Amino acid sequence: MPDTHADDTAISSAAPSAGRDSRGIGSLFRTAEIDTRLLGMIVALIVIWIGFNIMSGGTFLTARNLWNLTVQTSVVAIMATGMVLIIVSRNIDLSVGSMLAAVGMAMALLQAEILPDIFGIGSPAIWIITLAAGIAMGAAIGGLQGAIVAYVGVPSFIVTLGGLLVWRGLAWWMASGRTIAPMDRTFQVFGGGARGTIGGTWTWILGIAACVGIVALLVSRRRQRIKFGFTPRPMWAEIGLGVVACGVVLGAVAVINSYPMPELLARKYAEENGIAWPEGGLMIPQGLATPVLVAVIVAIAMQFIATRTRYGRYVYAIGGNPEAAELAGVKTRWTIVKTFMLLGVLVAIAAAVQIARLNAATSGMGQLLELYVIAAAVIGGTSLSGGVGTIPGAILGALVMQSLVSGMVLMGVDAPLQDIVVGIVLVVAVALDSFYQRKAV
Repeated sequence: MPDTHADDTAISSAAPSAGRDSRGIGSLFRTAEIDTRLLGMIVALIVIWIGFNIMSGGTFLTARNLWNLTVQTSVVAIMATGMVLIIVSRNIDLSVGSMLAAVGMAMALLQAEILPDIFGIGSPAIWIITLAAGIAMGAAIGGLQGAIVAYVGVPSFIVTLGGLLVWRGLAWWMASGRTIAPMDRTFQVFGGGARGTIGGTWTWILGIAACVGIVALLVSRRRQRIKFGFTPRPMWAEIGLGVVACGVVLGAVAVINSYPMPELLARKYAEENGIAWPEGGLMIPQGLATPVLVAVIVAIAMQFIATRTRYGRYVYAIGGNPEAAELAGVKTRWTIVKTFMLLGVLVAIAAAVQIARLNAATSGMGQLLELYVIAAAVIGGTSLSGGVGTIPGAILGALVMQSLVSGMVLMGVDAPLQDIVVGIVLVVAVALDSFYQRKAV
């Protein structure tokens, strides 16, 4: 007769062991304080890259395509960092694409038709005044919309939906539908291109500096936790995070620097520096493009604002519970106005990058860009119910969105089908956010 008691004992002892194994990975991530949602996005991004690389015959993961991908992502990434705080505060901005068109058109008119008559063509005052005026205009538009939302009480959806139409019409009215070109020669640096890169050497210097900053930040946070009596991460987790982060940074620098300067530019560089042209040509790395550098600086600044300032804490408090924030003494209305103004400033910076890249401005710039910006924020983990969202997540979300578009372009997918895919991805992202919220309750 079989020993059923022994079998039952074996099964009962195996079940808890299996449970411990299934919980082990989650416990490991919690111990290392790794955001599983961001980790899931990174895994999804890797799958997207590998999938498109296979389907494109190895074209997607080339240095040239990845370099272009980072440049194409910069405009959406810059605005998505501001959209995070808007959504966190339980608002929305549907007008960012139209705002970009209006501000971009104003900056183009300034540097192409107005300021050269005052200062002369090529004056350094042109790009400085143009950029300052664009930022001021973006802040004014954002402040106006924020004031209507905060003080008049009109829902942000309606205000910015109206703004979507108004600012698009303003962009057309300013130039009567004309294309304004070219941009100031110095201003063109903001768009990347032939003169808008920092070179291979400076890219390595920035990469190494970033690694030093990452290590310093990890050490500083560990010391702060110990100082105030909080439990620090295990040392293995600190070392592991530092190694992985620095490895990603230096790997990205290596890939960026493996994309050489085009032959015509390389020949010009060789002539200007008295370098003999070898038979195989010159391998001169372009390095990091200026739009990507701008996006990185914006991301660092926005991360600091969101996590290290009183204003950032107020935004998250408003999103978490507006009534409690009001009772706690937070000036909720003024904080919302400042949030819309901040997004307006970021839209102006993105507009500068966009018209510099195109070396022209048209009233049709930025169409449907609001969809990509909102999708980047939501895919990056920003909850539409407010109170939850991260800047790194938005940057990663922008990269995911642009990777999808870039991959579909390489595959020859028609533009309407691209819109269908982006729309489906946005709905899926919101559905996953809703599932996550229910699970957290």
